[in-house]
Amino acid sequence: MTVHLVRTCGIATAVIFCLAALHLSVAQETAASPLLRRYTEGEKLGYHMKGSNDGWNYEVQANGVVKKDAKGHFVEEYAWSDFKSSAAMTMSPASLNFRQTISLDPATPPLIPNLSVVQPFLIGPITDMLTFYADLWMAAKQSTLAHAGDHTYIKLGIPASWADGNYVILGEDSVDFDLTLKDVNATAQTAMLLAKHVPPAQPAVKLPCPWMQAPVADTANNWIDVKKNAAGKYVAEVGKETFDVEIKLSLKDGKILAATLENLVQAHLRECSDAAYLDCGTATDHQIRRHIELNLVP
Repeated sequence: MTVHLVRTCGIATAVIFCLAALHLSVAQETAASPLLRRYTEGEKLGYHMKGSNDGWNYEVQANGVVKKDAKGHFVEEYAWSDFKSSAAMTMSPASLNFRQTISLDPATPPLIPNLSVVQPFLIGPITDMLTFYADLWMAAKQSTLAHAGDHTYIKLGIPASWADGNYVILGEDSVDFDLTLKDVNATAQTAMLLAKHVPPAQPAVKLPCPWMQAPVADTANNWIDVKKNAAGKYVAEVGKETFDVEIKLSLKDGKILAATLENLVQAHLRECSDAAYLDCGTATDHQIRRHIELNLVP
């Protein structure tokens, strides 16, 4: 179970690192975007999240309120509660008191909160919530996404790391963003955004040895995760990672109504005895699948 919890953190945190860097270069035009958020101070929001993380299932509630930060920008402040899972877990007072601040204001780029104060099993939901907001925040800044069928591709590719130097020795992914405004429904006043996180043509992740550089799937490898196990050996995985994120939002005010995240890693796994990852056992195929659902509730 611990591996799954750390793995969730790694995926989501890597994506947010990319998005936080991305705001420096994406288009700043937002006036024409139907995806732009229009806030009302004091508005209350509640989201219910369900997740399946490589066989571990959970659900959790996030209740928030719209506020203004010190710079006068609108933000949403969320408290997490009612965590339920297939394994018995109870939220600590620190986790219950934690507040996640996120925003779709174009002047407020996505940032990673202080995750050291919450329990490990809550890190996945927090960072997945941030991924939904970061994808929509980025899409709303693209003047090319205004009508149904509009599409834009953002080349990023820079490596993002979740290694802590202790348990995770090397952890990186590298993605570009393929954005499509799938639908704009004037009658229902909704829009549907598809944000695909895809391997770049030349991913920038560190692949220290030849066996890691051989493609595992149909693209160059864009994901690597190396951990040290209790026996002191290195468990090294390398392969292809993708995200498919769909977000349904209101055209009235731009808030998220529902969202899904499909995350797939196709990897080769080897156990190695040396830090150069050359003295290794036979490679085995390994897949990691995550499915996340988010829904606005009254």
